[in-house]
Amino acid sequence: MKIAIASGKGGTGKTTISCALALAMPGEVTLLDCDVEEPNAHFFIQPVIERMEKTCSLVPEVDADKCTGCGECGRVCQFSAIISLGKKAMVFNELCHSCGACARICPTGAVSETAKKNGMLTIGRKGRIRFVSGRLDVGQAMSPPVIRETLKYAAKDGLTIVDCPPGTSCPYVTAVKGCDAALLVTEPTPFGLHDLKLAVATIRELDIPFGVAVNRTNGEKNLISEYCETEGIPLLLQIPEDRRVAEAYSRGQVLNKVMPELHDALVSIPENLQQLIEGRPLQEGPVVLI
Repeated sequence: MKIAIASGKGGTGKTTISCALALAMPGEVTLLDCDVEEPNAHFFIQPVIERMEKTCSLVPEVDADKCTGCGECGRVCQFSAIISLGKKAMVFNELCHSCGACARICPTGAVSETAKKNGMLTIGRKGRIRFVSGRLDVGQAMSPPVIRETLKYAAKDGLTIVDCPPGTSCPYVTAVKGCDAALLVTEPTPFGLHDLKLAVATIRELDIPFGVAVNRTNGEKNLISEYCETEGIPLLLQIPEDRRVAEAYSRGQVLNKVMPELHDALVSIPENLQQLIEGRPLQEGPVVLI
């Protein structure tokens, strides 16, 4: 089972819940930090690093001696990553999506693909947690290629937790679309509700079962709980607003250490999501921790 921990905005607590969930699981678990523009799960997991790997994407390279300036490559490119000016083709690597169309359509074979480094993977382990974190190189414009390389390390058997990038654009979709279920993390504020609605609309378009976790709540009815009730969305977890959590986060400590009472609620999340995948109604109501 592959679970995406995602949200429509940053700062809601995705990494906090991802790390806490990984540490709460009784068996082997894989944690993938796919927030490649600002990965920080390693601060809390503190894995023993085993190795690091480069990630690369294929970009076009033009042989000027073979290029006739026909312009076919520019016409087929949907992202204007390659254009023909007279008898010379210019390549803009930052716009390239590595689809390979320009190389395949070139009638003279002037366009080939070459690997260009775009990031790094950090691979390690902490006890029964297999940890992989992707990091986009400074200056690179697109994070989805690095996210896809990170996702290749998802466990074939067992549980994989994917700490997703914030927002609802291409990085979010790339990280979420291959998962079996998602937990959307939000906060009980107007901004939180607004961005949760965007995340819900996207996840429904992808047809992925999901539930919601609310962070920093007082356990009372709020904007998020009312919205979830109206939309028929399972509210799987509410985490209280507690100074202990903020202090632990600032020290790089995990949620489980300061709030052990969360353990049962965290362990129940994969089971509840599995019920949603199978179309079975949840046997219990939302977990509220005060």
